[in-house]
Amino acid sequence: PMYFLLCNLSLVDICFTSTTVPKMLLNIQTQSRVITYEGCITQMYFFLLFAGLDNFLLTVMAYDRFVAICHPLHYTAIMSPRLCGRLVLLSWVMSVLHSLLQCLVVLRLSFCPDLEIPHFFCDLKQMVQLACSDTFLNNMVLYVAALLLAGGPFAGILYSYSKIVSCVLGMPRAQGRYKAFSSCASHLSVVSLFYGTSLGVYLSSAATHSSHSSAAASVMYAVVTPMLNPIVYGVRT
Repeated sequence: PMYFLLCNLSLVDICFTSTTVPKMLLNIQTQSRVITYEGCITQMYFFLLFAGLDNFLLTVMAYDRFVAICHPLHYTAIMSPRLCGRLVLLSWVMSVLHSLLQCLVVLRLSFCPDLEIPHFFCDLKQMVQLACSDTFLNNMVLYVAALLLAGGPFAGILYSYSKIVSCVLGMPRAQGRYKAFSSCASHLSVVSLFYGTSLGVYLSSAATHSSHSSAAASVMYAVVTPMLNPIVYGVRT
């Protein structure tokens, strides 16, 4: 199950960086920072899709580690190929619906003819802020989705690791505790990178109100984190 989930995470990370990096490199090469409205909406859709998938897959992997450590004798029975496939399919369905909903509410907005987005990709929040029409519905959908689809999985990860810690501390031998914690090291590193950089982007944009610093910080979770994920798991494996 762990390697099946790793394959899916690697695929999602490749697709995640492919939504922004090629266009960014092309802009640098051609010294042209132009994107069509259709291209912007498409880029935003796939960015939200793969960012959400990263989030859900990390939650599924946290549940995998919880079952492996807290219920080792039932691990193969609980984490069956059928359940793993359903969890990954559910992650895809929820991510597709979420990104589709966000793009549909953006399509109802009106924009000025010549619009400059102070970012290296079409960021949803920047697009909403630059709209010329009422954005109340967009902001409501944005914050409710962030609460449910980011806060929910993060709470699930915290709950899984609270159970893991209590289970590991109850082990009688130090060697067993070390082995259990070491099996979670890669996942903890990736989770810390993903949520740490995302939180850092939010705090930096709220504190400085500078579009350039926000765009620079966004590179961390949009480019650097997906690049480091396979390195972290590869070195550990």
